[in-house]
Amino acid sequence: MQAVRLLQPRTIWFGTGCATKCADDIIARGLKSVFVVTSPPTRSLVEPLAGKLQSSGVAVATYADIASEPSITHFESALKAARPVAPDAVVGLGGGSAMDVAKLVAALIDGRQSIKDVFGTDKLAGRSLYLACLPTTAGTGSEVSPNALLLDESENLKKGVVSPYLVPDVACVDPLLTLSVPPAVTAATGMDAFIHCIETYANRFAHPLVDMYGLEGIRLITANLLTAVKNGNDVEARSNMAMGSLLGGLCLAPVNTAAVHALAYPLGSQFHIAHGVSNAVLLPHVLRFNLPAAAERYANIALAMGVTPGKTALETALRGIEQIEHLMRECGLPRGMRDLGVPEEAIPRMAEDAMKVQRLLKNNLREVTLADAEAIYRSAF
Repeated sequence: MQAVRLLQPRTIWFGTGCATKCADDIIARGLKSVFVVTSPPTRSLVEPLAGKLQSSGVAVATYADIASEPSITHFESALKAARPVAPDAVVGLGGGSAMDVAKLVAALIDGRQSIKDVFGTDKLAGRSLYLACLPTTAGTGSEVSPNALLLDESENLKKGVVSPYLVPDVACVDPLLTLSVPPAVTAATGMDAFIHCIETYANRFAHPLVDMYGLEGIRLITANLLTAVKNGNDVEARSNMAMGSLLGGLCLAPVNTAAVHALAYPLGSQFHIAHGVSNAVLLPHVLRFNLPAAAERYANIALAMGVTPGKTALETALRGIEQIEHLMRECGLPRGMRDLGVPEEAIPRMAEDAMKVQRLLKNNLREVTLADAEAIYRSAF
C-alpha cells in the first residue's frame, strides 16, 4: 500500500451559522487587516462577516470581480488590488473560483514568486498570510484542498497549482451560504463534488483512508442533489450536499481526480463552459471507458448510490451509470457537448489539450491515449 499525504485545514467548522466563526478566529489572532476575495453574485454574503470584523476594529477590503472561470489576468488584478491593502489575512468567500484566487493571493502577495513559477506540484515556496475559505456552493471542495486552477490565456489551457501551502488555515462550511444558489448552478457544482468522490475512489492511487470519504460523499450527494435543485431552501438537503462536497474536497490532496477532469478542462478553456457542466457531460462516457479496468470499484460506487445489485459486478456498475444519467436528466443538465454548442471539428484540438493534463491522467484506471480521448469526446458529443 503506497503512502498518502492527508492534508486539511487546522480548523474545519461545519454547520448552519458557522460562517461567523471565521471572524471570531481572525479577531482572536489579533489580525488587523483582511482582504476578502469574492464574486459579484456573492458580494452581499460578505456583509455579516465584514460587519463583525469591522465592529472589532479590523479593516476589511473586498474584491468582488472574480469571474466564474478565472484566468491569470483575473488573478493578477486581484493581487494588484490586495498589495496596497497590505493585509495580514486573506478570506475567500464564494465558489471554487473565488477561493482559488484567494489562496493564490495569500501565497504570492510577497512577490517572491510569480504565478507562472508555481504551476505544477509542490513548486510554491510558502505562504506568510493567514488564509480562510468559506464556500458558497457545494461543489469544488476548494476550502480544504491544496489545489488552485487558473486559465493560462497564452496557451488557452487550464493549469493547476498544487501545494500544501494552499490548504487554508480555517474552513467554515456553512450550508446557509448556499441557499441562494440557483438550480442550474446547484446541479453543476453538485455534479463536480460527486465526480471528485467517484474519481478518487475509482483511481489508480485509491487508498482505504480516502475511500471512506469518497463513498460517503457519493451516498450523500446521490440522495440530496435533486432535492437541493428542486428546493434550494431545503436546509437539510443543502447541509448534506455541503458535507458531500467537503468530503470530496478532502479526497483531492491524497488522491486527486483523473480523466473526467482532464478531459473537461478544454471545454472550460476553449468554450468557457462551467467546470461542473463540463465534467458532467463527460462522466458517463469516461466511466464506460474505465469499466473493464475495475468493475468491482464501479459496482461499489453504484451500491453507495442505492442501486439494486445485479448478478455481476459489471451489471451493477452499468446500472450505476444509468442511474447517473437519470439523475443528470432530472437535474436539467445537458446530455452532450452538442447541447453546449461545441463544434464537432474542435474534438481533435480538445483531445490534444487534454493529453497535456498528465498530472490527472496518470491517476486514471486505464491509460488514455490521444485516440481514446478523441473517442470519448465523440461518444459525449
